[in-house]
Amino acid sequence: MSPTHPAVAQASIDSPAMRRAGHDLLSLALIDARNHTLRLLSLHEQAPDDATRAARAIAGADDGIDPPLWLAGHIAWFSEYWITRNTKRQLGPDCPPQPTRLASILPAADGWWNPQQTAPAERWSAGPPDAAATRAYMLEALEGVLELLERTADEDAPLYFFRLALFHEDLRGEQLVTMAQTLGLALTIEMPAGGAVREPMGVPATRWLLGSPEGGFAFDNEREAHEVPVPEFEIDAQPVTWAQYVEFVDDGGYDRPELWRPEGWDWLQSQAEGEGRRGPRYVEQIGVASGAVLQTRFGRPTRMAGNQPAMHLSWWEADAWCRWAGRRLPTEVEWEVAAQTAAGRGFRWGDVHEWTAGTLRPWPGFRPGPWESYSQPWFGRARVLRGASFATRARMKHPKFRGFALPARDDLFSGFRSCAI
Repeated sequence: MSPTHPAVAQASIDSPAMRRAGHDLLSLALIDARNHTLRLLSLHEQAPDDATRAARAIAGADDGIDPPLWLAGHIAWFSEYWITRNTKRQLGPDCPPQPTRLASILPAADGWWNPQQTAPAERWSAGPPDAAATRAYMLEALEGVLELLERTADEDAPLYFFRLALFHEDLRGEQLVTMAQTLGLALTIEMPAGGAVREPMGVPATRWLLGSPEGGFAFDNEREAHEVPVPEFEIDAQPVTWAQYVEFVDDGGYDRPELWRPEGWDWLQSQAEGEGRRGPRYVEQIGVASGAVLQTRFGRPTRMAGNQPAMHLSWWEADAWCRWAGRRLPTEVEWEVAAQTAAGRGFRWGDVHEWTAGTLRPWPGFRPGPWESYSQPWFGRARVLRGASFATRARMKHPKFRGFALPARDDLFSGFRSCAI
């Protein structure tokens, strides 16, 4: 497999329209995603030994920490598992969760990289292959995928698993970036710059098609599309900034239980050590008294501008800020309507994943996709994140995408915006 291909506009494989891409663009995008994974893996492999020890120490308590080498192997395994080994791949989303599968190119691959067979703590054992063997497997698995892709019709069902493998790798790529932040690894990546802070905007009442319509690729929790009425509402033009969040901190926001839901207050107390938690994760200084917000970004204390989006916030913190401000988190449909209709009026998104009010639930008519463990186990437990972050690949930045996480997650590049009550 050659690492280079004929020149194609980079915007093509970086566009959210990749959800409808045919095999030519998919081939380029899959190679691009694999190269991105390998670059991030190299970064993690250069980490000092103390970072590796720290990763092992927190792996059991942090949902987002996996051994980077295991995660890289898992990415390649996922594509092999659902494409080259899957005898029913032509059925696309109608494929059964456990189709008849061919053997892997590595006999022990399922035992190494199937997350249903390897608990998070077990992934740190010496079982999986070393870096050289893992890279060889990643190359061979991708070659097999690309060979099949060349013979695949440009139709939604046959291309479903190729698109799924691409977006799965993009999701795991952002996980590798998130892990670099958690472990304090140096990473050169453009951070979101502060922009002009605009006043909240009114959005008129409408009827909205919530969920992804038929055609192209969609994650299972985006189906089925259904129309819902949306009353008029007022929403922030941008995510809540550090300057706005500092006011909450200075007003005793982390010491006032009346601002927190009981479960959120319990979470906050569990985070408190010594003098307690007084700001979002990774924040070393915050508040008017300290003169600045100092947040560690990829191992370096970094001074945050007041107009930058507040980041690394749990859902509990977002909800508490809204209660303090006399506002509320937007619903999913409000966020989506604004993102798709108000961009011309200054609605800005894509710097941070944004918490919304809702608990993750299936849309009416939901059918789990073949990858059953993607969203179904999280229904009723996780909170919904909309939008994307600076670490999200551009083709993943789709306004219909429903991210999700447990409300206590604060390692993600997450923030929020608010609506008028």
